Amino acid sequence: MQDRFKLAISFLGLWCFCLPACVGEADPLEDDGGTAERKLLTRNAFTKEALVESALTTDRPAMEALTGNPLTSAGIASSSDVMSALRDPLAREFLMYVAGCALPAGQSVKFSVDGEAYTFEGSIGLASEWGRDHGKCNAHCQGWISACMLARINHVGESMPISMRGKHKALDSDQAERERFPNREAAYFGDLFAPEQLRFACKSPGSTLISRVCGGTGVDTQGCIVDVLGECDDFCGAPASDGSFPNCVGGGHTTPTTVTVFRE
Repeated sequence: MQDRFKLAISFLGLWCFCLPACVGEADPLEDDGGTAERKLLTRNAFTKEALVESALTTDRPAMEALTGNPLTSAGIASSSDVMSALRDPLAREFLMYVAGCALPAGQSVKFSVDGEAYTFEGSIGLASEWGRDHGKCNAHCQGWISACMLARINHVGESMPISMRGKHKALDSDQAERERFPNREAAYFGDLFAPEQLRFACKSPGSTLISRVCGGTGVDTQGCIVDVLGECDDFCGAPASDGSFPNCVGGGHTTPTTVTVFRE
């Protein structure tokens, strides 16, 4: 647990995505047997501009190449479309959060753009198979990474510690974490890799903490970068033992790859 708090303190790498040799985050996965500690007391400063305006999200061939190749240094370098997109600082921010959500601690992607070297570290480990040789990110993978990235949006790009929970071993939490982060904010789900992004959220009943993502007071969420459907009690299954909402419905589909955020 001590390592979790060290990560939350040292997560300043999120601010350096435009610098050489930038380091992002650190953690593990669904089928890794739970052997590595999952450092989920992570910070978030993912900007809405990088979510919708990056050269990765606006360039379909680049996005298809990203998900269709391994999330490795060699896989990134193998695609001229991806490498071209990464000249855009917003695309580098997008990829930094992709790598942090998908890869476990100890894995990273490295690349160089116009003579500058970048390293984006794994952290949560929601799709470690993507970071293996011949790995790809299928629909299930894309659902988990999308939910994780949506959960880490900050309306003004300011980092703060959050606890992310859900039906994935990489999102397991212990009692100490639950006690430190007792306030449920919202559940997030969607697909950021689709030609038309799906960005959904539902608020924890009675909570206005979603203002972190939407701005404003958290009561009126009109104009939010995510489509706030209402309260999670109306759109998701009953909360799990860790308080997270599973199987939320948005766009006419039930989504099992849902991430619920808790705050201090």
